[in-house]
Amino acid sequence: MISKIQKFFSSTEFSNALKVTIAAVSPVLLFSYLGNFQIGFTIALGAFFTFPSDIPSNLKHKINGLLVTSFIIAGVNLIINLCYPLPWLFYPVLLLLVFCVSMILVYGQRATMVSFSALLSLSLAFAHLNSGWEMLRYSGLLLIGGLFYTLISVIFFHIKPNRYVELQMAECMRLTAKYLKLRGDLWELNSDRKAITKKQLHFQVELNVLHENIREILVTNRTKSGSSGQNRKMLLSFISLVEILELAMATSFDHNKLHQKFDGYPKALQTYQNLAYNLAKSLKLISKSIEDAKAYESRHNLIEDLHQFELTIKDYKKNIQTESSSEEVLMLITMLHYAEKQVEKIITLERAYTDNINSKDLKGRDKDIEKFIKPQYYPLSTFTENLSFSSTVFRHSLRITITILLGYMIGKVLPLENVYWIILTIVVIMKQGFGLTNERTYHRIFGTLVGGVIAFGILSVVHDSYVISTVAIIAMLLGFSFNPTNYKIGATFITIYVILIYGILAPDNGNVIEYRILDTIVGAILCLLANYFLWPSWEFLNLPEYIKNAIEANRNYLKEISTLYNKKGEVPTEYRLARKQAFIEIGNLMASFQRMLQEPKSKQNKLAQVYKLTVLNHSLLSSIASLGTYIQSHKTTEASKAFNVVVDKVIENLEFAMNILEKQHFDSIAAASNEDLDQRLTELKNIRAKELKQIKLIDEEAYQIKMQEAQLVIEQLIWMTSLSENIVKTAQLLMSVTSKKEAVL
Repeated sequence: MISKIQKFFSSTEFSNALKVTIAAVSPVLLFSYLGNFQIGFTIALGAFFTFPSDIPSNLKHKINGLLVTSFIIAGVNLIINLCYPLPWLFYPVLLLLVFCVSMILVYGQRATMVSFSALLSLSLAFAHLNSGWEMLRYSGLLLIGGLFYTLISVIFFHIKPNRYVELQMAECMRLTAKYLKLRGDLWELNSDRKAITKKQLHFQVELNVLHENIREILVTNRTKSGSSGQNRKMLLSFISLVEILELAMATSFDHNKLHQKFDGYPKALQTYQNLAYNLAKSLKLISKSIEDAKAYESRHNLIEDLHQFELTIKDYKKNIQTESSSEEVLMLITMLHYAEKQVEKIITLERAYTDNINSKDLKGRDKDIEKFIKPQYYPLSTFTENLSFSSTVFRHSLRITITILLGYMIGKVLPLENVYWIILTIVVIMKQGFGLTNERTYHRIFGTLVGGVIAFGILSVVHDSYVISTVAIIAMLLGFSFNPTNYKIGATFITIYVILIYGILAPDNGNVIEYRILDTIVGAILCLLANYFLWPSWEFLNLPEYIKNAIEANRNYLKEISTLYNKKGEVPTEYRLARKQAFIEIGNLMASFQRMLQEPKSKQNKLAQVYKLTVLNHSLLSSIASLGTYIQSHKTTEASKAFNVVVDKVIENLEFAMNILEKQHFDSIAAASNEDLDQRLTELKNIRAKELKQIKLIDEEAYQIKMQEAQLVIEQLIWMTSLSENIVKTAQLLMSVTSKKEAVL
């Protein structure tokens, strides 16, 4: 419990909450002392509106983003106040403003948060309508609040400039350790491999987000400020984590087959599983040392674990001396080589947190690393290209614009006290996907009800304004801390904060909670109805595109591996870029599938086919990574013609599946070369067997290495061929179901 509390107070979420609390409370306290509470409160609102756009990044992007947000929130407030007295102008401007602000989501995560900040400012503008010079004064105070928050954020950045990336790295290690633990679970006899695969895919989604965050900060910092010792350590750690994940995915074995082969000698698999678990434990320990800001101390002797596995292999060879056991021995040797590589990466990480890191430690592993981040630019063409119903952002922008207009009009017609709270509820709840909107609706209503009960309980017992103010500040701090990770708890604390503030400002207004709940319910119902009926973005409509992208990324990754196997030499940047994209697209596909599970059952069309394609693409990525990892870490023989024919056929299958998903039907092409493929697979086995018999090898060890290559390459090619054929069949079934569904719609 104590460690969890310490982790909470050292977290990025708490640090961010502390920033906005200081930025919002300080001006209120100062100007209340000077006898002008309203000025301090308006400045606090400006800080509060700017806070959402303060996403992790390098200092330059952080400052630019916060400054732009500060001016936008002030400008939005001024426009609303200028147009409000003129209904013929107000409604068109309101619609255009909401739509344009919502459309900037097309520019990515930072723009999404700037859009949210602007919509918050627009919502609260209806709570403080002004006229004359007061409009400029009020907007100016909002701008000052935004600039003040920017200053606080910059100060926090300089106090602990590396803390955020350290915590992100620790989280990345923790999730990678969980992934490794799941890989170890696969070696358990009669393990639920379907459930384990589902968990792995879930972690893949989270790891993709972390990788992008860390990559953007580390690479940009390296470009801007050079290669400092801390940046080198973080960069080395990150590259090692990416390689550990690739190696984990590369350990692609037929576990049923392995258990059958080693039923008579279970110690082999148990020893390997113990090694896999210790790899995960070591990574978790490094993660904990970073979170606690303590020196890392190793508790697992991974070298000894490797030695035990080597002894197990020797014992197996000694106890089971039959010709049929040669395949099993090669399997164990392959597993040993993968384990050696993982141990090497883990030891690199351990050394990074116990020794000083210099430029030589990267050994060219950071070559062309700038190519791995997306350049930040915002062309107008991106905006205009999305002005069509084919764009989910365009549909969402129309949806939220109409919903806000309806919410405003309902608030005007019905005897509701705070129209702005309906609009604010819509802004906070409504997201592009139905599932997330539905979830946030429930959490917000729950938080409002529970927070209201707690707040009124406090007000009925405590009457000292200083005590109430202190509790309100604590509630604000906790609300913003929990909001990103647990919206239900966050909404509860923020409701407590709002009602306690009302209790101080208007102690006789006891019915505020009734209006607050009613406004929240009206806004929530409007969000649910709008997301269901106004151009909904059901996930099953977008899934073929996500599946196609995943297949295309796997195809490109396989092409790079084939090129490397044929040409040999150093691993090119294009290979690493293709690998990165394959990981990202598999994660995107799984994220889309998870969003689909949150939607109504009637909209979960083709669920079985989608999940099967997700698992097939993940398995294919694992097989491709296995082949790529082997080629990188071993000196391989010349690629045969049969190898290239089989790889070309796998690529052809993947391209055919992509065509199916694009609704282009080429059934004749799909079946054209199957006979040739069967011949080539047989030929590949025969050629390898013949080569291995005829080749003059220096010693038994060299012969074993050649045998291992032959077995692994052939095994992975057969596996990839089977997977690619299954992808084609499942894609055909998926699109046939889609066509029937669309015909009904």
